[in-house]
Amino acid sequence: MRARLSDIAQQAEVSEATVSRVLNDRPGVAAETRQAVLTALDVLGYERPARLRKRSAGLVGLVVPELDNPIFPAFAQVIESTLAQSGFTPVLCTQTAGGVTEDEYVEMLLDRQVSGIVFVSGLHADTAANHDRYRALLARPLPIVMINGYVPDIGAPFVSCDDREAAELAVAHLVALGHRRIGLITGPDRFVPVQRKVAGWRSAMTRLAGVAEADLGPLAELSLFGVEGGEAAAGRLLDRGVTGVVCGSDLMALGAIRAARQRGLNVPDGLSVVGYDDSPLMAFTDPPLTTMRQPVTAMAVAAVRALVDEINGHGAPHSEYLFRPELVVRGSTAVAPSSARLSYARSA
Repeated sequence: MRARLSDIAQQAEVSEATVSRVLNDRPGVAAETRQAVLTALDVLGYERPARLRKRSAGLVGLVVPELDNPIFPAFAQVIESTLAQSGFTPVLCTQTAGGVTEDEYVEMLLDRQVSGIVFVSGLHADTAANHDRYRALLARPLPIVMINGYVPDIGAPFVSCDDREAAELAVAHLVALGHRRIGLITGPDRFVPVQRKVAGWRSAMTRLAGVAEADLGPLAELSLFGVEGGEAAAGRLLDRGVTGVVCGSDLMALGAIRAARQRGLNVPDGLSVVGYDDSPLMAFTDPPLTTMRQPVTAMAVAAVRALVDEINGHGAPHSEYLFRPELVVRGSTAVAPSSARLSYARSA
């Protein structure tokens, strides 16, 4: 122990007596000195005495969809880190097809007496789901925060990326490159983010691309989320002569690129593709993916702060916080094929 005290004292640049007082949690040591000793303890790899370990403010549940889509681990990582910085211990609950459901996870979390729950792209985003499950949690009362999805009559903070604006910005980018037959590939329309993307795409197509509302139907394909859904939808749109596609996720965009290549088309020369999320590694795909970036860090931090405020009795506004997406231009979009531009010029 003497050797340990000596090592710690040398690392912290204090006396062994001061180290002893800190380790025994005795008074008479300045806060800065106490922290220096604890830091030295950590640096040297010694375990802190139980009385000096930071006590958790409580457990917080984090319910996310499957981790196959890299955007969800990205959210989870920031949320867990921010919770830890606030003194809370995160409990990650990951859903898989045919596995534990959101409701079953919630029951497990309640058994653990969590202080609150963060839901990422959960049933709150599904307009066909029964949202009484969230009203029941609020009635306990249990603080909850929901990311990407919105239910107007649920009294809780919501944090979302502005999906409507994301679709509008994506269309504007392709229109600026000379595209007019711009398809939309996204998931089932019962989900709130999908509905918003569809609305933004339709608005931009009529306003910027000059396409009549009645002609938009064949240009939209609602499919299964994921690479396979994107590939199938893109194949149908390519048969209808689109030169660009706006996708509801990066994975769907990768599926669209695969469909184009199977038809002998080069991306971006034969088909321009815009993704959504800016998931990790999208800058390293072939070609690097042009996409709409969700501000994951800002959204996750805002969600945790709102939840911590709720837990501490400082109720956050029960409304939706909309975060602006960012267009990230890379190598999957280019000027429309000359034939498409000439066709549009003649029709105009």
